[in-house]
Amino acid sequence: MQDNINSSVITGIHKGIVEGLHSSADAGGSVPAGAFFSALKENMLSNYRLWHLEDDARMEGVDDSLIADIKRRIDRENQRRNDLIEAMDTALESLLPELTEEERDILPSNTETPGSAIDRMGIAALKIFHMAGEAEREGASAEHRRKSAARLALISRQLSDLGSAFDSLISDLFGKNRQLKIYRQFKMYNDPELNPSLYGKNKR
Repeated sequence: MQDNINSSVITGIHKGIVEGLHSSADAGGSVPAGAFFSALKENMLSNYRLWHLEDDARMEGVDDSLIADIKRRIDRENQRRNDLIEAMDTALESLLPELTEEERDILPSNTETPGSAIDRMGIAALKIFHMAGEAEREGASAEHRRKSAARLALISRQLSDLGSAFDSLISDLFGKNRQLKIYRQFKMYNDPELNPSLYGKNKR
């Protein structure tokens, strides 16, 4: 399983999903078996939906009720996206070698979890796809295409750097040189028991 958890495999999955959905509504081939890759694929699909919902939320000349509906869909989808980040980390945790109490006391952790890094890699895949389209868009000015091409190159370098950092982290986690501490986000705004605007107390 560790051999499949690397930036090359993951960016390939992301690319296949993005290109597949934009060409034929097909999520783009199969992914390796297991809870980790299942959550990874669902996270990428969630980011795809969010990308296009965010575009729609900026439409002009439409009824405000439509925008309000889109905003609520964004809110629900973003909650799902964050849940899937945690699901990736939880699934990965089950694959890692077990640590002793002493190792848990001394091994450093990371500021970003693997799931969060994968989420960012998926967003970068979307940016690369759409920026590539802008760099070749018919009817756009030469200056627009030039700027888009420069941005595309920068995003691609950022993804490469993120992938290298991810691979290093995964190596450290499986090699017991670093420990995984899952970042529990405890989003309050969607919880009817925690958000005053949902449980009826509109205090600020």
